Amino acid sequence: MSANDAGRGLTAGAFASLLTRLDPDADRAGSAYEHLRRALVRFFTWRGAATPEECADETLDRLAMRLDEGTAVEDVPRFARGIARLVLLEHWRGPDARAVPLKNLGSAHPVAAKTPEDEAAPECLNRCLGGELPPDSRDLILEYYGAEGRSRIETRKRMAQALGISESALRNRAQRLRDRLELCVRRCLASPAAAATRTSDTKP
Repeated sequence: MSANDAGRGLTAGAFASLLTRLDPDADRAGSAYEHLRRALVRFFTWRGAATPEECADETLDRLAMRLDEGTAVEDVPRFARGIARLVLLEHWRGPDARAVPLKNLGSAHPVAAKTPEDEAAPECLNRCLGGELPPDSRDLILEYYGAEGRSRIETRKRMAQALGISESALRNRAQRLRDRLELCVRRCLASPAAAATRTSDTKP
């Protein structure tokens, strides 16, 4: 376990779980970890995150904790990308989102000022992921929307086969889960607790 990982508060057990899943061989696992981290840094950099390395570390922390909890993950890199998408969403909702995606530099538009709802959204999203969806549904939506590029089709085909359903049925299931998650977030944002949080955040 590196000093940086220890500094982030990641437990040795969780870090070991991640390395073991990446490769049983210690040397190859270390190389696979660095390769995955570089891929995540690129993911956040090209999407304009102001702190891509911190976002990558946060993604790896969450991934390690999920594995240490015993979450069944068939494809670790793809599952990591699903977590990364959520981390990116939280990042854009936060106060440190200042960078512009590199591919959009030529046609960047001014970013609208964040509303109090924007500030509360990450907390609501975390609450809904942790409480609204059962673990298997949460894992499904993370993996389903985590794939990108050419791997997306193969990932979703494999998921449908594993569940014994058609790809169309899988798509409908993922959409229902997404709708359920979005509804939960909207309800959370409209709740008195969220309103109180937004009010306190806007006080000088």
